[in-house]
Amino acid sequence: MELLPLVCLCLLSCSGETSAAGDGVKVVVKEDDDAVLPCSLSNKEDITRKLFDWKKDGQKEVFFYDSGIHYNNGKTGQDEQFRGRVSHFQDQLKNGDASIKIRKTKMADSGNYSCDFPRLQRQTFIIELVVGQVLRDRTGENIPGAAPRPFIATLDQTKDWSLLQCEAHGDPLPTVEWKDSENNTLHAEKPQFSERGGRSYITVKTTVTKTDNYSCVATQETISHRIAAVTFVHLTGAASKPYVSTRKTDDGTVLQCEVLGASPKPKVEWRDSSGNILPVKDLKVTERGDSYDIVLQAALTETDNFRCVVTQEEISHKIYAEIDATVNGSSAGWIVAGVVSLLLVGVVILLVLTCTGCIKLNCKKDKKKSGEELAGLNPTDP
Repeated sequence: MELLPLVCLCLLSCSGETSAAGDGVKVVVKEDDDAVLPCSLSNKEDITRKLFDWKKDGQKEVFFYDSGIHYNNGKTGQDEQFRGRVSHFQDQLKNGDASIKIRKTKMADSGNYSCDFPRLQRQTFIIELVVGQVLRDRTGENIPGAAPRPFIATLDQTKDWSLLQCEAHGDPLPTVEWKDSENNTLHAEKPQFSERGGRSYITVKTTVTKTDNYSCVATQETISHRIAAVTFVHLTGAASKPYVSTRKTDDGTVLQCEVLGASPKPKVEWRDSSGNILPVKDLKVTERGDSYDIVLQAALTETDNFRCVVTQEEISHKIYAEIDATVNGSSAGWIVAGVVSLLLVGVVILLVLTCTGCIKLNCKKDKKKSGEELAGLNPTDP
């Protein structure tokens, strides 16, 4: 029997990178991505009624196909690791393509896979699959030493700042970072290390000066584990998100921004989508003790996305709110409608006057005609 060589081809649909490695092929994907392991007969013989078998590391049954019967339609014996996750390309069998796809790859899927056609004179081709780890929360994967969720505490707080502490443990000991809601890494004090109950702990403190959500992130690179805890800090002096709206005035439509209970006194500005500061139309500042209420108005002259920006430089706090405002064309519409209405009224009055004049004219003609007829009668005529 003629030896049928196998070739591995990277399908257009394959995930990750595929490269030749000696007599085999290496497929590299990221964890949770799909991986296509390519295997095809070089002569493209139809294998719809043939048999091919995929195994991992020479032992685990990955996918078995025999004349239409396979692990996904009744065939038993597939390793539990791959159950429900492996499929073939049915429409490509006629082209000698025995490639398979492994869905949502795991780290455990990394290894050497063999593609074998036992009935076409045994020949095995090896494909190496490399699944790259990604940093994520792995507490549900029962990984020894994976750090649990960090513990956050507020050590001290005033109206202007808050001192936060984060404590974490794990093996290996994780690195710990503080981040704000925009994922910016915050400046923190030097980490402190301690031992309790046979465990190593790391403690990191940071001082925050604005109202926001803050995350303590613990990372163990060697096991690709990352887990975070979140806390919300509300500083009474820091301005909260302003309330923005549009208002009708005698002079047109204005953008209005309201800031309540801010301390220290903030700077409030209206900006357009290009960052240009809009001229102030009206500004009202009310002082209540050591806090301020501010209402800022700017004229709306064009359709755009506008942002009311509130800045308190003393406490390094900035917050804003946005609004999409459209120049209301109703005023022009009413003017046009008014003009049309006046024209219609004028036309109606003109028609009425014209008709009235026509009636009078006809009446005169009728009267004249009647007089002439009367004048033409001879009184002596019978």
